[in-house]
Amino acid sequence: MTSVGKIDAAKNGADRQGWWPGTLRSRLFIILFAGLAIAYSLSFSILFIERYMSAKAVMLGTLESDLATSIAVIDRLPADERSQWIDRLSRGNYRLVLGPGLAGIPDMSGRAAEIAERIEEAAGHRFPLKVEAIPGDDKRLQGHVVLSDGSQLTIDVTPRGVMPIASWLPYVFAIQMALLILCTWFAVRQAIRPLADLAAAADAVDPSKQGAPMSETGPAEVARAGRAFNAMRDRIAHHLEERVQILAAISHDLQTPITRMRLRAEMADDTPEKDKLVGDLSEIERLVQDGIAYARSSHGNAEKLSRIDLSSFIDSIAYDYQDTGKAVRVIDLVKGTVATKPHALRRILTNFIDNAIKFSGAAEISVIQGNQGKTVISVLDRGPGIPEDMLEAAMQPFFRLEQSRNRETGGTGLGLAIAQQLSVAIGGSVRLYNRDGGGLVAELTLD
Repeated sequence: MTSVGKIDAAKNGADRQGWWPGTLRSRLFIILFAGLAIAYSLSFSILFIERYMSAKAVMLGTLESDLATSIAVIDRLPADERSQWIDRLSRGNYRLVLGPGLAGIPDMSGRAAEIAERIEEAAGHRFPLKVEAIPGDDKRLQGHVVLSDGSQLTIDVTPRGVMPIASWLPYVFAIQMALLILCTWFAVRQAIRPLADLAAAADAVDPSKQGAPMSETGPAEVARAGRAFNAMRDRIAHHLEERVQILAAISHDLQTPITRMRLRAEMADDTPEKDKLVGDLSEIERLVQDGIAYARSSHGNAEKLSRIDLSSFIDSIAYDYQDTGKAVRVIDLVKGTVATKPHALRRILTNFIDNAIKFSGAAEISVIQGNQGKTVISVLDRGPGIPEDMLEAAMQPFFRLEQSRNRETGGTGLGLAIAQQLSVAIGGSVRLYNRDGGGLVAELTLD
């Protein structure tokens, strides 16, 4: 698949996700909350339907039994006494009216048929019955009954649905939803936190530092992941240590044959080939020495911390270069003392200064007080600098740029890598960035 096709596929995948959140935390929250909310809604709906059916059954049963008694009493009373009993015989879900009642329309709905059947059961199928709906009120029905003496009796029925809902029920519902959200959030947090801890531990892995191991407590799965991660980190550190030890061993063993070759070359007749051979041997010797220095720095510096006067220390480094005719000067210098490893600090700064002199012919040293009381030592030059996309790679061992920083300058590509590892050993950090107006800045920050 071409790069354009991959981009289109990625866009299509993003379009297909659409509203779907990008974090696992949000996805789990939506899934759990939606599932629990749907289950809760189904339970509430089933309860509501069951309550409605129960209330309806009770209403129809009461309508049939009470109405049977009311119709029988009205039918047996004399016509002139019926009006006195109408209100007494009416109930909450129906009202008796002498006469034809209101003008209605025929109602053939299932509810009307069910109520008509109940009224007929109550009347004992002895009286003609017609059920109509009241226009404008879809809840009211009228049953028109012709009594034994031919007079009309209207039964005005107002069916009741479910029983009234308590006023406190909405508050209970709101509390339940709040508890549902809280429990869902807590469950998602418990599930996601180990992943966040694992990601943080992975980000903090640094072969040059001895960091704290990942916690191996918690649920069985989390503890197992923590043990596996710690074991993996130990294996990586062991492999890196073996690699450095191999480099140190090879570099150390090469010194003896190189020395013999140099002695033999110097004893040979003076020829152009001899000069080239001696130059090659010198280059190999520098590479071996830098390899040994890199291996030693990667194992940490055994030097103990001591407090030094920083201004005197920086001045002494600059004077040493000036005595050999190198253009090195101090442009900013703060007074004070720092607790550090002097030999490691000197090696870091000399590596920076040597690089600056190689590529620009001069170096400037600046010492300032940074944020949170940190001391920042910078070595600046006006050389070609480093492309922005290669600044991070420049700290890697044996890194060289193809054009300006190549083997002809005499470098081995280990100077900055050694400075990086030694900075960790003294509790500092190194940063490279291009200088405004051209050039490079190598910055060492001491905690």
